[in-house]
Amino acid sequence: MGSPWTLFDPYLLLFSLVLVAVFGVAAFFLEHMRRIGCKHSLERTASSDDFFEDPNSLKKVRCPSIFDQAEKYISLIIPAFNEEHRLPGAFAETINYLQKRSASDKSFSFEVLIVDDGSSDRTSNVAFDFVRKYKIENVRVLILGRNHGKGEAIRKGMLHSRGELLLMLDADGATKITDLEKLECQICTLAEKVKELNPDDQSLKLSDIEVAAFGSRAHLEKQALATRKWYRNLLMKGFHLVVLLTAGPGICDTQCGFKMFTRTAARRLFTNMRLKRWCFDVELVYLCKHLSIPMMEVSVNWSEIPGSKVRLTSIIHMLFELILIRLGYGLGIWKIHT
Repeated sequence: MGSPWTLFDPYLLLFSLVLVAVFGVAAFFLEHMRRIGCKHSLERTASSDDFFEDPNSLKKVRCPSIFDQAEKYISLIIPAFNEEHRLPGAFAETINYLQKRSASDKSFSFEVLIVDDGSSDRTSNVAFDFVRKYKIENVRVLILGRNHGKGEAIRKGMLHSRGELLLMLDADGATKITDLEKLECQICTLAEKVKELNPDDQSLKLSDIEVAAFGSRAHLEKQALATRKWYRNLLMKGFHLVVLLTAGPGICDTQCGFKMFTRTAARRLFTNMRLKRWCFDVELVYLCKHLSIPMMEVSVNWSEIPGSKVRLTSIIHMLFELILIRLGYGLGIWKIHT
């Protein structure tokens, strides 16, 4: 009797193992996407029990909904994860700008939402100090309890904002806050054109018009290529290629954390968004295209701030999420609600 190995063709065995591995990975992806879709459906239908804490009155303030009418002109959403050291400087610059503009323009009302994404440091304490100083009418803190990811923190902030315009920005202050006027100007210009096309609808407000403006660092790319390590440039080029294959052309810099939406656009986008971490920005571009929401790219001033949380594992996670976008929407597992 011969050896057991002679009973099997080694190439057939290898092919079988590869086939099992491929089907195993495919099953994992499909099940993961299915679970995300089921959870997303539940979140869309469940009533929110989120609330803001007022450290001055020690009372709980009900979170507003993106489906409510706007109460402020602009909402600024700042996701924060272990940002006790970088948040104060960025917040001081932001609040100073907002207060000066509000003083010179009485129609300019604002709120700042700091979303603490499960920080393990004193981020929430620092944020609540801002609420004590500037009052809960202008500054609010939403605590998620555990770390979900930047995308989920922004989504939560957007869904509980009161502005006609909603701006997401990073806690490190890498983008100049005054650049929000560039995005605002583009949105208002497009809104006026839409109003001109609908002269019979006098009730049309800025918050009713769907449009998004994305801050961009694309104009700084040459300088960045010259200063970054070669392997970082290689990784970045590869990432941009995968993003292009996933979301298509149109936006050169999807990852800039400075994006503005009208209230109606934010409602449609963030009630559909599923990704919770790195590539939610790419998903937003994808959703804008499929929901026919006009988007524009606006160059902004940006500077490198020490303390970046992007690691090699983050790159791997990004690629995983890009595959999820392509398969989730491409296979129809993730439904887009219009």
